[in-house]
Amino acid sequence: MAFSSDIEDNNLEPEITRAGRMRWPLWVFAALLAGVLIYAGGWALSGKRAAGQGPPAPRRAPVVAAAASQGDIPVYLTGLGTVTALYTATILPQVSGQILDVPFKEGDIVKKGALLVQIDPRPYEAALLQAEGQLARDKALLDEARVDFKRYDILAKQDSIALQQRDDQLSLVHQYEGTVKLDEGLVQSAKINLAYTRITAPFTGRIGLRLVDPGNVVYTPDTNGIAVITMEQPITVVFPVPEDNLPAVLKKLRAKENLTVEALNREGKAVLASGLLQSVDNQANVTTGTVNLKAIFTNEDYALFPNQFVNARLLMETLRGVTLVPSSAVQHSPKGAYVYQVKEDMTVSVRWVKTGPSEGDRVSIEQGISPGDIVVVEGAEKLKEGSGVEVHRQAADSSGKGN
Repeated sequence: MAFSSDIEDNNLEPEITRAGRMRWPLWVFAALLAGVLIYAGGWALSGKRAAGQGPPAPRRAPVVAAAASQGDIPVYLTGLGTVTALYTATILPQVSGQILDVPFKEGDIVKKGALLVQIDPRPYEAALLQAEGQLARDKALLDEARVDFKRYDILAKQDSIALQQRDDQLSLVHQYEGTVKLDEGLVQSAKINLAYTRITAPFTGRIGLRLVDPGNVVYTPDTNGIAVITMEQPITVVFPVPEDNLPAVLKKLRAKENLTVEALNREGKAVLASGLLQSVDNQANVTTGTVNLKAIFTNEDYALFPNQFVNARLLMETLRGVTLVPSSAVQHSPKGAYVYQVKEDMTVSVRWVKTGPSEGDRVSIEQGISPGDIVVVEGAEKLKEGSGVEVHRQAADSSGKGN
């Protein structure tokens, strides 16, 4: 009996275990189903809330804007110019000899007539003395011949001598007169050569670097020179303009108008000097289609230097009361120029414009917008028609004043 009971007990445990194993998947399935229902309910609730709030508002693009203004703008003809000295002279020796002194200081402004180089004058002093001695001798011979001629003339009138003898004496007087004139020329030449031993400045200007030193011997065929001197007050600027603009320039010159020319630095931002148009070249450059103009400047502060490159601009006229905007506000496309105008609802509208002359960072608008219109000057690359904008700051207006 006990043996049977043990068997029954042993058979009972497996049955219970199998039943428990069968109920476990049902419990897991029920938990998963409850989680899905809860998630679905939350999703539906959040969808209803979102539907009640509507779609999120579009983000506005940050831009910088400025107001179009009304003002004046100059109209210029511009060109890359070269500063040229009014006078330039290479100091060359006109007589040969040894250099005794070079008293000028390189780069200094020297006055007209100032001594630049002293060449040894002794050979030329001796030549002058010799010429003067020869002149004195020939003058004495001429005086003697004239006295003899007077005597022969009296004797000839008295028929005491033949007329041939008097005429021969007269011819001798003429010969001595020619000799004296030759001697006087030699004396004058010797004086000039002696003066050439002192080389002086031909005009007031800036002397360049010294090319010879004391002790060297210079010769008249030498083309290198001793130094170069340039006149910098006044000074000129030569610059080209398109030949199409030449008639307007000539018309103003014939009307005796004073046309202002400004010389600016290489960046074209700072005005170095202001002068007047002096002349126009007599022919156009067939390669470039330009004509050279020359302007003259007083150059009181030596701001312009020979052979310096400058941006020259010739003022032709000034437009009064035009609409002005910053140059950065104007965008370009194959269809033309346009700007983004900021409307009251803080959206932008594309406005096609016709641009006029520009000056610096300002450009004139002939049609398309009016003074007071707000235009985008920074951030336009993010915009299109109707885009919403947020103006972070107001740029300075086109007249150069802040808003």
